[in-house]
Amino acid sequence: MNRILLVIIALSLFISCSKDDGNVPVKEQIDSSPISAVDISSYPEIAKTHPTFYNLTGKEEDFLSILSNNGVNTIRLRLWHNPNIEHSGYNEVLQLSKTLKAKGFKIILTLHYSDTWADPGPQNTPVHWQRLNFSALKYEVYNYTTKVVKEIQPHYIQIGNEINSGFLHPYGHIIDHFQQFNDLMVAGIAAVRDHSKSTAIIVHFAGIDGADWFYKQISNLDYDIIGLSYYPMMHGKSLSKVKDKMEYLSETHNKKVLIAETAYPFTLDWNDWTNNIVGLEDQLISPQYPATMDGQLNYMQAINTMCGEVNDCLGFCYWGGELISWKGKEARDGSSWENQALFDFNNRALPALKAFNVNPKHLPIR
Repeated sequence: MNRILLVIIALSLFISCSKDDGNVPVKEQIDSSPISAVDISSYPEIAKTHPTFYNLTGKEEDFLSILSNNGVNTIRLRLWHNPNIEHSGYNEVLQLSKTLKAKGFKIILTLHYSDTWADPGPQNTPVHWQRLNFSALKYEVYNYTTKVVKEIQPHYIQIGNEINSGFLHPYGHIIDHFQQFNDLMVAGIAAVRDHSKSTAIIVHFAGIDGADWFYKQISNLDYDIIGLSYYPMMHGKSLSKVKDKMEYLSETHNKKVLIAETAYPFTLDWNDWTNNIVGLEDQLISPQYPATMDGQLNYMQAINTMCGEVNDCLGFCYWGGELISWKGKEARDGSSWENQALFDFNNRALPALKAFNVNPKHLPIR
C-alpha cells in the first residue's frame, strides 16, 4: 500500500507541474521591427471639424492614408482615466485603436494614469482614486491596466507618461515615496505580463539629463523598452549627445530604446491666435536646422539616421503630427503646435513625412 501511495503522489505531482495553468501567458520575444510612429491623440477631436488634408503632391487624401503611404507604421495614443472632456477617454481610444489596426497600424498606448495631462510636472492621481488607501490603489492600477490590455490589446504600452518624477502623485512620487512608486509600477507591469504574451512594455523618461539616475532606480522592473522624449528646446541641441545617451542606456540596462516623442517646427509663424510653444530662433538647432520645411525634413532625417545607428534602437515617434489649427485662424484656445505639425497651414503634407519611409543608414547625422 505504501508503494502504491507513493506512486500515486508522484504521478499527481508530475501532472500538476506539467499542466499549463491556462491563465498566465508565456512572454514572447519583443518585436524588434522598426517603429516609424506618429502620435495623433487629438485626431478624433480634429476630425469632427471635417478638415480636408492633401498629400505631398497636393491631391486630397484621407489623413490616415497619407500617414500610411509615407511609411508611418505605428500610431501612438494617450489614454486618460476619466477626462472631463469626451476626448482621450477609454471609449474613444478603444474605437480609434480598432480603426487603426484595421488599416494596418500598430498601436503604442500611453497610459497617463490621470484624468488629464501627465508629464514631468503634473502626475495627478485620477479623481476616483484619490481617497483610496495604498493597497486599494495598487488593486485599481492592476485592474485598470488589465482591462486596457485585454480589450484594446496594444502592441506597445507605456506604464505612465514621462514619469521623471514618478506617477500617481503623491502616492507614487519617485523621491518622496520610492517604494510606493516601485510597487505601483510592479502592479501595472504585472497586469500586462499576466494578460498578454506579446505587448511590449515601455518606461518613458523625458529628456536625457537625469536618465542615468532614473533607469538605475528602476533596474529591478520587468520592462522591455526605454522610451525617451527629445525636444531640442527643452533637452539640449546636440544630437550626438542624444545618440551617446541612447547607446549607454541600452547597453547598461540591456533594453531596446525608442525616441518616444520628438518634433520640430517648419516655420515660426502662427496660423491662429493661440500662443505657440516654439516661436523663437534660440529654441532651434541653428544653423543646421532652421524653421523651414527643409529644416524640419532634415531634422527628422537626422533623427531617423541616429536611430538607425544605435544598435538596439527601435525607431522614433513624432508627437503632434495632426495638430493643425482646427479651431480656426482666430482661435485663442486652438493649436499651440500648428507650426510643428506634419501638415502646413493649408493642411498639405510636409516634406518631413519623407523621413518616415527612408533607409536611415544613408542619411547624415549633423
